[in-house]
Amino acid sequence: QVHPVESGGGLVQAGGSMRLSCAASGGIFSIIVTGWYRQAPGKQRELVATITNTGSKNYADSVKGRFTISRDNTKNAVSVSLQMNSLEPEDTAVYYCKTVGLRGDAYWGQGTQVTVSS
Repeated sequence: QVHPVESGGGLVQAGGSMRLSCAASGGIFSIIVTGWYRQAPGKQRELVATITNTGSKNYADSVKGRFTISRDNTKNAVSVSLQMNSLEPEDTAVYYCKTVGLRGDAYWGQGTQVTVSS
């Protein structure tokens, strides 16, 4: 079973930058896609960015050109980072890391709060 753990959230002013990290351990060799999702108050959870185990990336239109997803593999863990630049108040949300395995099994992290002040 995979256990994604997010870190790096907090408070930042509009126009600033922040880096989120997701460390996934346990069953990591079956992970084929890792992604970042976010959920703002009163809204549905939405995709932010994903990266496959071959390095293919996908971004939501709202973050293209501002956010960058990257992935590092170590012997016992997968680390996926989300570099967020030019942050806007609309980016305020709880950000979740999600991993998807070969059999379609999905695991979510507990989430990390990102707040962008205007």
